[in-house]
Amino acid sequence: MTTIISTVFISLDGVAEIDFAWHGPYFDEAMGECVAADYDGVDVLLLGRGTYESFAGAWPEREAAGGEDAEFGALIGDTRKVVITSGEQDLGWRNVERAADPVAAAQALRSQGVGKVLIPGSLPVVRALLDAGELDELHLLVHPIAARSGDRLFTEGEPMLPMTLLRSKALPTGVLALEYAPVRAEA
Repeated sequence: MTTIISTVFISLDGVAEIDFAWHGPYFDEAMGECVAADYDGVDVLLLGRGTYESFAGAWPEREAAGGEDAEFGALIGDTRKVVITSGEQDLGWRNVERAADPVAAAQALRSQGVGKVLIPGSLPVVRALLDAGELDELHLLVHPIAARSGDRLFTEGEPMLPMTLLRSKALPTGVLALEYAPVRAEA
């Protein structure tokens, strides 16, 4: 069975456009463990173009450098990556394929029987899958700061999106690790 999970760093006021100024001070070993747990057993990374470019711009070099991030860089590099993009440009990293539509890509992964799909960041992808009922879990690392500007996870509009809390944990820095499942409408 396929499980599609999104993991998002987010501020108290809903900003999920990462800015090191508000994210960096809170990233510690405990948060690293939460992130590592999300990546544990991942079969496919589903990435928006911007997140992919960020990953591809950093992780291959970190893997090659052989430092403390090398093992995680290798994990990301070796994992199958589906990138949502309308362009035909070279994606340049290993194990990468492209898809034009996030909902169709998620449905295709389900039909392939892929186990665990992780969406790190990639807000437009997360929004599209939430709206289509294709996201199984939403993992939020809520930072104890109001960022006051930046792209928010949720945009205004209808309908409301009720969630069920699956797990929660307070980290030493005051970050809350919250895991939700969207409440599915009765058929």
